[in-house]
Amino acid sequence: MSAIPPSELMVHADGSIFHLHLRPEQLADTVVLVGDPGRAQHISTFFNSVEFEQHSREFVSATGDYRGTRITVLSTGIGTDNIDIVLNELDALANIDLTTRTIKTHHRSLRLVRLGTSGALQPDIPIGRLILSKISIGFDGLLNWYAGRERVCLADYEEAFVAHMEWPSGLPAPYFVPNSLQLADLLTPISAQGMTVSAPGFYGPQGRVLRLPLRDAGLLDKIESFRFQGDRICNFEMEGSAIAGLSALMGHQSATICLIIANRYQKQSNTSYQNLMDQSIELVLDKLAGL
Repeated sequence: MSAIPPSELMVHADGSIFHLHLRPEQLADTVVLVGDPGRAQHISTFFNSVEFEQHSREFVSATGDYRGTRITVLSTGIGTDNIDIVLNELDALANIDLTTRTIKTHHRSLRLVRLGTSGALQPDIPIGRLILSKISIGFDGLLNWYAGRERVCLADYEEAFVAHMEWPSGLPAPYFVPNSLQLADLLTPISAQGMTVSAPGFYGPQGRVLRLPLRDAGLLDKIESFRFQGDRICNFEMEGSAIAGLSALMGHQSATICLIIANRYQKQSNTSYQNLMDQSIELVLDKLAGL
């Protein structure tokens, strides 16, 4: 097997992967992904013990023990472009020998859970609810750059959605990826389920209007009214589609679970949600630890 060139797989002299600055032995099989570096640091305070902490750009990480389960928490920053870095480097840590730069013969599958915040798109979803993404919908286009997209996406959902939305030809083709059934079974008792849109921005791509008008003024109404095979779109966030898509292609389990801090239909929000997030962190960690 030929070695991956240094230009394609960048490794520091200390043996750590380029952006995350992690070494393979520092990565647990269970990884909690958050956008905010401060939240990653905060989650590590829930651990019973911490093996190490690392800070590299917006990527803050810690690995430790939570009630008998080894867990890594890692901040990704905002957006699916960062997820492309995070997922590829986590997979490299798990499945590439960084010394020989060759793919390992034994595949290591990670459990990846994104814990974030989100805005609800249905009138009956209250602020404070946890929503588990049964299906992640990518408005970002990232997965379209990778071979095998059709193996992990739901073509019938995509076709129905494009028709319903009258999707403009100039926008990236949306993709629909189901999240891990095993993680869904694990996390369903603490959450509601639905489809989630991952948008490539916080304002226009999520239908927010400040000074610039939208290309499609009816965006939110169309998204809210979409139904297919009994599923509806519950919320917006900004990373889950790339996590779901890349994890499926790479052979990892993944799920996105988000705390609702705004309801777009009701035009309400709560920016003082730290107590609710602390409760969510403990609920998710307990489930990952099998408690």
